[in-house]
Amino acid sequence: MVMLLGAYAVAMWMFLTSAPKVHTIMVSNLDQARYFYEGELKLPIADVPLHYYYGYEYGMGAPADPIYIPATARTAKSKYSADMEGAWYQLKKNVQLHIVPGANATDSDRGRHICFNRDCVEQLLLQIQIKGVKHKVRSEKPLNFLVKDPDGQVIEIAEVLS
Repeated sequence: MVMLLGAYAVAMWMFLTSAPKVHTIMVSNLDQARYFYEGELKLPIADVPLHYYYGYEYGMGAPADPIYIPATARTAKSKYSADMEGAWYQLKKNVQLHIVPGANATDSDRGRHICFNRDCVEQLLLQIQIKGVKHKVRSEKPLNFLVKDPDGQVIEIAEVLS
């Protein structure tokens, strides 16, 4: 029994350590956001992480376990549809960006702030400069700059020294 539990613990540890860290941004217009992140920033599209296939809806507050939701309720128009999950982008090997539709404009006095750790921050800044996207470099070492997405949310892209 102890060996079985040990094997299970090792399998879970391997699964969870291989799962990517996911940063989520809510946007009001998914098409605009896709154009910005794919067209302007040239972020590569990522596959949905495996751990989001199992228990994702339940973890996000679904009223019941998704296994009990009838197949007719999981159609393309359903709130449980994969289309409603947004867009996924690969930032580095185990780091992904998840863009989720459904945000409303925020009060100008309150701003949300997200920072990303990305190995090729310089390449991303170069893409932004080539495309003429408005940005502001806050520091050169470590590299840190701000850029606005189509919703006007300020995104901080920062090199994190470890």
